[in-house]
Amino acid sequence: MKQLPNLFTLLNLFFGCIAIVFTLQNGISIMYGADGAQFVSMPEQIWMSSLFIALAALVDFLDGFVARLFKATSDKGKQLDSLADVVSFGVAPGMILYQFLRMSFMQQHNGVEASWIWLAPAFIFPCAAAYRLAKFNIDSSQQYAFKGMPSPAAGLLIASMPLIYWHTAADTVLLLLMNKWFLYAIILGVSYLMVCNIPLLALKFTDFSVNSNLPKIILLAITIVAAVFFKWLAVPVVFIFYIIISLIFKNKTT
Repeated sequence: MKQLPNLFTLLNLFFGCIAIVFTLQNGISIMYGADGAQFVSMPEQIWMSSLFIALAALVDFLDGFVARLFKATSDKGKQLDSLADVVSFGVAPGMILYQFLRMSFMQQHNGVEASWIWLAPAFIFPCAAAYRLAKFNIDSSQQYAFKGMPSPAAGLLIASMPLIYWHTAADTVLLLLMNKWFLYAIILGVSYLMVCNIPLLALKFTDFSVNSNLPKIILLAITIVAAVFFKWLAVPVVFIFYIIISLIFKNKTT
């Protein structure tokens, strides 16, 4: 039973790897040869990576729960968890950002010839996630409050982008997600939130009193309402309100 939490952690890593594979299936059709060309169609599957990142987040939550249930917490498990999180909530979302930047440039004249330098900023995100996780591992004060955005939350925000893009009819949203400057702003903004020391709410319960859990109750209510009215767009909406509520109830996050 002592290894059961580690198996959940490895499942987190497994799902993160699958998410990367689906991110590489970007719906681009390829033609080979000048005459008698062979046409290869690659169905777009990036949105599937979002689902596997979500599954990784689920088992990431469960491994801690299982570890506490069976009293099987260990330093090895803590380090393994961070290593898995770098892939599932750092590299996999970074690949999504890379593909969105790539699609953005493909819509421009000669965009297919865009230098890799324009796409490389996507990998600032996984670097920030790795830094965030290393900082978290050596800071024992973040049990009931976070300093900076947790990497799973940041990863889930990025993971919502393909679901939003392929399941929305709002032209403004589609244009934003295909705007390279907007994507660069998302990369820098979310990466900063991960490495900064802004106090943010941890969604853990120390007791069940309304006063102690008021920020979480408000956030839960906003999540339900946003999900009903905004569908997948609810993810960035809840993300924004999570930051706002954390700052309003700052005394409860420190």
